[in-house]
Amino acid sequence: MIAQGGKSIYGASVGILMLDAQFPRIPGDMGNALTWPFPVLYRIVRDASPDMVVRHRAEGMLDAFIDAARELVKDGADGITTNCGFLSLFQKELSEAVPVPVVTSSLMQVQMVDRILPAGKRAGILTISASTLTNDHLQSAQVPDGTPIGTTEGGREFTRAILGNELSLDVDKARADNVDAALALQSQNPDLGSIVLECTNMCPYATDIQRATGLPVFSIVTLVSWFQAGLLPPRFHDP
Repeated sequence: MIAQGGKSIYGASVGILMLDAQFPRIPGDMGNALTWPFPVLYRIVRDASPDMVVRHRAEGMLDAFIDAARELVKDGADGITTNCGFLSLFQKELSEAVPVPVVTSSLMQVQMVDRILPAGKRAGILTISASTLTNDHLQSAQVPDGTPIGTTEGGREFTRAILGNELSLDVDKARADNVDAALALQSQNPDLGSIVLECTNMCPYATDIQRATGLPVFSIVTLVSWFQAGLLPPRFHDP
């Protein structure tokens, strides 16, 4: 066997573009490396704060994201993702800028989830900030028109602590915010068949949401796990 080179790092197929943040990233959060059962590469996009990306459309930050994505590819990433669902706005530009597959947002799952649900059921979105999740974000991720949206905005802890980039997080209160928002979304939409978590920081609470609603829950963790399985398929040897 002759091994081939060309990369700096091998075996970490997924490159993650990270916001410049300091809030706690507990296991299950995309930015906690213990979340992943496979190695990943991280690259922080400096000055891309949660508030800048979620509330201000990451204005003026596109070039910084492109540069960071190219550096991840140079280091060895076979595919690029991001740690904020609102970065669906950059899907087209990032895909055009790098020679590898790009999946910017958990929202890109919504259309696929709709197709697997029973007749008469549809997916809904749970977001950290419904007030700034615009049609541009949804259309960039090809989310079907009329998809119901719930939010943790106005809750006790989650939205404030994450978007405020606070140094502490009351995990129990954040969990309650997520569960309460999911239950409200479900009660307002009798045809709800599944929930897609827009925010990558919601993933630690996916099990709690599933148990409370009885619905399948999809997140950036489910999407990137699928993504990685295609970038680096497991090898099965003949018996």
